[in-house]
Amino acid sequence: MSLADLTLERWRSFELPAARQLAAEVAEFAGGRVSAVETVEHLGLPLHRVRIEREGQEFALVPGGTVMLGFDPDTWQPAPGQAADYAESRKEGHGAGPDLRTHLARVLSARRRVTPGAVLMAVEGENLGVAPDEIPAVLAVRGLRMPSADEWEHACGAGADTLFRWGNECPLDRIPYEDETGPHEELSALGLRIAHDTYSVELSSDVTAVHGGDGGGSVCGGYGSLLMWLSLATANRNPSMAEVAYGPDGVYLYDDFTTRPVLAL
Repeated sequence: MSLADLTLERWRSFELPAARQLAAEVAEFAGGRVSAVETVEHLGLPLHRVRIEREGQEFALVPGGTVMLGFDPDTWQPAPGQAADYAESRKEGHGAGPDLRTHLARVLSARRRVTPGAVLMAVEGENLGVAPDEIPAVLAVRGLRMPSADEWEHACGAGADTLFRWGNECPLDRIPYEDETGPHEELSALGLRIAHDTYSVELSSDVTAVHGGDGGGSVCGGYGSLLMWLSLATANRNPSMAEVAYGPDGVYLYDDFTTRPVLAL
């Protein structure tokens, strides 16, 4: 098996010694060193997290394989208070549709089956200080590339089919920007600090999407608690922010954008 063929399903079957051995192989391939191997619970089963330090930057191992991504609002039941909170936001002119399910259908990626390869992905988003169309060339010099939108979403959710990487609910009595103890502050299942800051704008190779936040638009605009939390939803493509990022104004806003460098295995 090549490293690129490592699937999430197979990775879940590894005992810890085997996981440590594979982590060492990945580190050797990447020209880095293993900085951590730990086991957490995810979706009711053990899941190993591997972190590799390469040239001073921390990367997480993201196994691939055939997985389901996206979100289907029609098969989802809102938690108590979510629909009501959205209705209040609509009264103020916010949201992308007349009701919550319509809004989700317009801003979240559709449910689909994809087969990404295993990669190393940066634990933190990185601001490269260049315009979006210059990012691929800057990363290529370091032997890296941008993630695809599918890779980003898979790394964030790690097989979870819930609205957020931590589940379907969010604390509506507070907003993520002011909440230092909420579920968004925990590392993801695979050990990434991802979808944690509404002010983030993470770019992938898909110019129709941005990820992990809306640049603070929902906070500054007073959109309402749920809409602020939804900017962190795993499948949220934030299409309106993507239009800004890749539009004429994007070249002036690049200091606000990050990407999450990827090393193909």
